[in-house]
Amino acid sequence: MENPVISDTEPSSPPDPLSPPELKKALKAFKKRLKLTRMDDESSLGVGPMSSGRSSGIVAVAPPSQYAQAVWDELVRLGKLRYSGHGLYELIKL
Repeated sequence: MENPVISDTEPSSPPDPLSPPELKKALKAFKKRLKLTRMDDESSLGVGPMSSGRSSGIVAVAPPSQYAQAVWDELVRLGKLRYSGHGLYELIKL
């Protein structure tokens, strides 16, 4: 049996999905999704233009699917998010 020779031209592996910059990007994407979901709920039809409006009752959303489940699990472990059940996460208020 021959051992394969590792060459320098092999593509490098993708960055670690649990690296601090990747976790920061995932948390930022989560916050943006939560903000947009709340804004969409607050601006729904049925709220008159002369009223003071109403605040959204949305506290948890499904995380963006472009990040792996391990990223969300790590953010829960770090205390940045809380798992609310049924695939939804909520932001921890400091």
